[in-house]
Amino acid sequence: ELVLKVRIQNPNLRENDFIEIELDRQELTYKELLRVSCHELGVNPEHVQKIRKLPNTMLRKDKDVARLQDFQELELVLTVSDKNLFLRAPTLSERSGYNKKASELTY
Repeated sequence: ELVLKVRIQNPNLRENDFIEIELDRQELTYKELLRVSCHELGVNPEHVQKIRKLPNTMLRKDKDVARLQDFQELELVLTVSDKNLFLRAPTLSERSGYNKKASELTY
């Protein structure tokens, strides 16, 4: 797996943290990167204008994605900044990799 750090480009947010996503190294395509990133961030893929590798490189094709290395930082640049662009954000328990048993603390 390739682990990448992704966030939505929004300079107006005070806290604009990255999330980590995993991509299968056998499926390193632009389309798969867009699909997984949008799913994890709760964004409609139709509203993504471009994917930027920070600090200033636009990803355009599968070869660009294939060159990515673990923990590189990416931003999804949206076409317009409107609340309606976001899909319903998955709750913590709906997100992939969430372990309900590990989240329950025992004292």
